[in-house]
Amino acid sequence: MTDTVLVLRNEETRGLVPMADAIRLIEEAYADLGHNRAQVLNRRRLHIPLDGHEVPTWFQLNVIPGAVPCHGVAAVRLNARHTSFPFLGGERRKKYPGGMTGLVLVWDLNTRALLGIVQEEAISPLRVGATSGVAAKYLCRPDAKVAGLIGAGLQAVGQITALLTIRPGIEEVKVYSVRGERRERFAAWIAQKFGVKARAVDSPETCVRQSDVVFTATTATDPMIKGEWLEEGVHICGMIGAPRFDARRELDDEVGRRADIIVVNSISQAKEDMQPEIEDPIRKGYLTWEHVNELSDLCIGKFPGRMGMKQITWHSNNCGMGVQFAAVCKRVIDVARERGIGTELPGDLFMAPEFSEAEEFAL
Repeated sequence: MTDTVLVLRNEETRGLVPMADAIRLIEEAYADLGHNRAQVLNRRRLHIPLDGHEVPTWFQLNVIPGAVPCHGVAAVRLNARHTSFPFLGGERRKKYPGGMTGLVLVWDLNTRALLGIVQEEAISPLRVGATSGVAAKYLCRPDAKVAGLIGAGLQAVGQITALLTIRPGIEEVKVYSVRGERRERFAAWIAQKFGVKARAVDSPETCVRQSDVVFTATTATDPMIKGEWLEEGVHICGMIGAPRFDARRELDDEVGRRADIIVVNSISQAKEDMQPEIEDPIRKGYLTWEHVNELSDLCIGKFPGRMGMKQITWHSNNCGMGVQFAAVCKRVIDVARERGIGTELPGDLFMAPEFSEAEEFAL
């Protein structure tokens, strides 16, 4: 153990943990949760409306805690940002003007020592992508050859990296984004980075049809994917778990009606947030909560995942969870220490001793 707290900036965390390692760590954390050893609390968000902005803007505070005994750590993710919904490509898109302050605090369970404080923006696509990768391991057909990717931002980098890590046999990736130049550049990057055929397409429908697996990574407010486009045997992964505050969606209700297997990160979070992507098809009677499974149960074999080549499977990567942050950031801190990266602060700044009896009556 060390008597310092390691502080890591975003630029210092990139590349410290390969995607394959992140997928393993996330799967171990969710298995710990499935065995009722790990614990989480649902994320909580505050939205405070702000004056003086041309586009309606809110201050958002986001808190996500969790503990993973198999990794010996607990963590809290805290972030503060401004949220707005400007028009882009003919519809509203969620934006964070001015960036954000995102920190993950990681504690050792046995010593109570604060191990590190990690800026989280650069790790986010690794963590989210790895979670999608864990689900795809159980739900995506092993013979998948053609992938569709809707989105071309930083989260899309994590999504496609995870998918091609889990299914290296994929030969072609179709990319759609509302920004034509961006999707062209992103497709070129995928081809160069992974050595697969990658091409930009001009519509979500083209991206989805005749694809074996479809991943999304957008800031869409209205559904971009229609269930009628889904091929038999496809695995689809959406990553918007919006609360009723903004009610954003990527997938329409027909996806829920057609899906044979549905997996979410957290049923409790979906219910608390009244997440429309899950709740709206339930309200219409297309499915029930009994059809919805949790990723933690998938990781411990409580249910088997995909059972046939024609089944349509859907993973709703519907929320960040404390076990994700604990598992990945602990490894990031360990590797950074090994490589001498980051800023060390005295541990006693963050560990207060108990007051003596003589001090108990002083304010």
